[in-house]
Amino acid sequence: MANVLVTGGAGYVGSHACKAIAAAGHIPITYDNLVNGHRTAVKWGPLEVGDILDHARLLSVLESYKPVAVMHFAALAMVSESVSNPELYYSNNVEGTSRLLSAMESADIHRLVFSSSCAVYGAPKTVPIQETEDKNPISPYGETKLQAERMFAARAPESGLSAISLRYFNAAGADPDGDIGEDHDPEPHLIPNVLAAAAGGSRLIVNGDNYPTIDGTCVRDYVHVSDIAAAHVAALDLLDEISGVRSVNLGTGTGYSILQIIEAAKRVTGKPISYDIGAARPGDPPELVADASHATAMLNWKPVRSDIDSIVADAWNWMTSK
Repeated sequence: MANVLVTGGAGYVGSHACKAIAAAGHIPITYDNLVNGHRTAVKWGPLEVGDILDHARLLSVLESYKPVAVMHFAALAMVSESVSNPELYYSNNVEGTSRLLSAMESADIHRLVFSSSCAVYGAPKTVPIQETEDKNPISPYGETKLQAERMFAARAPESGLSAISLRYFNAAGADPDGDIGEDHDPEPHLIPNVLAAAAGGSRLIVNGDNYPTIDGTCVRDYVHVSDIAAAHVAALDLLDEISGVRSVNLGTGTGYSILQIIEAAKRVTGKPISYDIGAARPGDPPELVADASHATAMLNWKPVRSDIDSIVADAWNWMTSK
């Protein structure tokens, strides 16, 4: 049994990773400032409240718990907000990651699993997207993730860092046991907003219908959050066997448009869903679908709960049980 520091462990994906870490026999140590995370989501290990920009606090926690590795989720992650306030994203996501790496080096910890994003690709030339695709982010959020990955590569030769960056596509769904789920305010993600409309909330706004896709709305590759959590544990295990820096896509290879997600939500919930067409959002590529064959080969990972009906059903069960 070993300690694993999880920055952002009170957030959506981070808390699901903490559950998976505990199930694998380790102790997740959540490090979170609780600005966007939730104290109630920390269920499988201790919580240390602190900011990713606070080097002294990071170092103190690392020296206290002596984790064998760090899983780094702590980041601002709203594409539209990054467009309107890029300085905030560069400060938090890039400088915060730099300070974490410095604290890890000071504490003699050299193993890292990083929560990256398909946003590093921007609007890809080829779909499904392989890891070798050009990296041309079209949002500051995507640029901050790419800069973090480049930072790992630059620092690894001298520091001895071993890091795996998991570029996942659209995390969605909720813990099948109902322990945790998606709870943002405001909620930036499609599926919980579609389900809120199904539950009788405000009318859904579809952001644009003039993209070059099957029905004019954006197409995304949705991956169950529990499958993503499992991949983080697989990456943690792999760090025992490799050195250097790797990057890998997490996705299903199947994309769904916004209108197809609405139809899936109607099917699962049995509820009508009304929507209006709004303006397209800056920073939204038309289609993002993963080639995840590298994840299968490198991590021995395949999504097991990422069919769209299971994703929607788990998210609906979480929403209606709160």
